[in-house]
Amino acid sequence: MMKICCSLLLLSLLSLQLKANPGLKVRISQKGLEYAKEVGLEILKQNMEKEHLPDLSGYEKFGLGNVKYNISRIRVIAVEFPSASISLIPGAGIKLVIGNVSLTIDMNWNIRTWMFKDTGRSTVYISKVFVTAVFSTPVDNRGHTLISLTSCRTASGDIDIKLNGKSGFLRNFFIKYLKKPIHRSLATNSCPNIRSGIQLIDEGLQSLNVLMPVDDLAEIDYSLNSLPAVSRPYIDLDLKGIVYPGGNYTAPPFVATPFTVPDQSDSMLYLAISEYFFQTSSFAYYTAGAFNITIAEETCSYFNISSEIFGSIIPEVAQYSVMPYPVMLKLMATETPIISLQQDSFTLEIQGSMEVFAVLPDSTTQSLFTMNIAANTSIAVNIFDQKLMGSLCLNRLQYSLTHSNVGFFEISLLENSLSYILQTEVIPSANAKLSKGFPLPNLANVTLTRPHITIVQGYLLISTDVHYKH
Repeated sequence: MMKICCSLLLLSLLSLQLKANPGLKVRISQKGLEYAKEVGLEILKQNMEKEHLPDLSGYEKFGLGNVKYNISRIRVIAVEFPSASISLIPGAGIKLVIGNVSLTIDMNWNIRTWMFKDTGRSTVYISKVFVTAVFSTPVDNRGHTLISLTSCRTASGDIDIKLNGKSGFLRNFFIKYLKKPIHRSLATNSCPNIRSGIQLIDEGLQSLNVLMPVDDLAEIDYSLNSLPAVSRPYIDLDLKGIVYPGGNYTAPPFVATPFTVPDQSDSMLYLAISEYFFQTSSFAYYTAGAFNITIAEETCSYFNISSEIFGSIIPEVAQYSVMPYPVMLKLMATETPIISLQQDSFTLEIQGSMEVFAVLPDSTTQSLFTMNIAANTSIAVNIFDQKLMGSLCLNRLQYSLTHSNVGFFEISLLENSLSYILQTEVIPSANAKLSKGFPLPNLANVTLTRPHITIVQGYLLISTDVHYKH
C-alpha cells in the first residue's frame, strides 16, 4: 500500500512538472517555414553541386552473358528545384514535397561484354524526380528540440544520357545498360541522403546550449518545457524561460501563469517573453546582490559627497559632525524587485534602504541615518546583436526616515539631493549592467531582422523575420 501511495505521489509530481507553464513561447509561422524551406533547398543544392558521388559498378544480363559496367567520377554539376512545398501535419510533424527535380550529372563510364568493351565520358540529364518526406520534432532528455525523418518516398522520372562521341547502335546499347544502375542509385540513395542531411541539422540542434549565461551572476534555461505543438498554421515551442543565479538551479519562488501568443502570421518568428521570465531574472540578480550599490567619495562621478554637504541641508548633521568627513552611501534592495508588464508599460518597483555613513580619518565608518526608499522605474527595451537590452528611467521616488543617530529631521529636505544621486549614480550604473543584454534563444548563423517589440499585459512579444548566413 505504501509503495502504491509513493508511486501515485511521484506520478502527480511528475504530472505537475510536465504541465508547468512556460516562461517563454516561440512560434514559427508558415512564412518562417517557407523561408526555412528555401534556405534548406539552397544548401542542399550547393552541397550536391560540390559533392562527388560514390562509384557504381555491377553486372546486367545480356543475352547469354553479362554486361559489366563501372561508373566513376560521378559529379552533380547542376540541380534545379522548380517546385517545392512545406506544410504542417497537426500532431505529427512537417511535410516536405519536392517536385519535378532535375539534375545534370557528369561521369566516366566503362562497359565490357564478351563481345566488346568501351569507355568514355557522358552527361546525364535526370528530370521529373519527386521526393516526399515527413519530419517529426521530438525532444531529448536535456530539453533539446530534435528533428528526425519519419518517412521518405522518392520517384525518379526520365533519364537522358549523352555519350561523348557515340552514335547509332553502340550509343543505344550503352545507354540502355547505364540507365538501370542510375535508376537504382536514385531510388536507394535519395532518402538516405536526406536522412544524412537531417542528422547534420539534428547534431546542430543537440549542440545548442539550452543553458545560456547572461553574465557572471545569472544564466537562462531555454530548454523545452514540453513537446513542440504542430498545428495547421504554426509550430509552437514552450520553453522553460527561467533565469537562475549562476550555478544555482533551485526553482524560483514564483509560478508561471498561462498566456497565449496572438494569432499573427506577418512575421517568420514570434518570441513571447512572459512576466515570469523577467521576475525570475529579478530574483536571480537580487539573490546575487546585484541591486546593492555603495557610493563613496572616490567612486562618485559628478560631485564629492561629505558630511559638510549634508550638514548644509540638514542642521542636525552639522551639529552631530562638526568636522567635515567624507560620506559613504550604502543602497540595497530589501526584497525582490517586482516586474510588471501592462499594455505598453514595463515597470520595475524596488523596495530598498539607504544608510548614510561618515568615513572617519582611521577609515572606520559611523552611521548617520537610515531611510527606506521605494523607487518606481520604467524600462525601455530594444534588441541589438541577438540580445534583449533595457534601460531604466526613474518615475517616482518615495522615502521615509527609519533610524537616525543625528536626531529627527524632515526627510523632505533631502528630496532634491537624493533624486540627483539616483539619477547620476544609481540609474547609470544599473543601465550599464542592462546594456549587456539578455541573450535570446537562437540558432547558429541565424540573425533576427526587423524585430518589433510589443508590450502587452503579462508578456513582451517580439515579432521578427530571420536571416540565415551560410
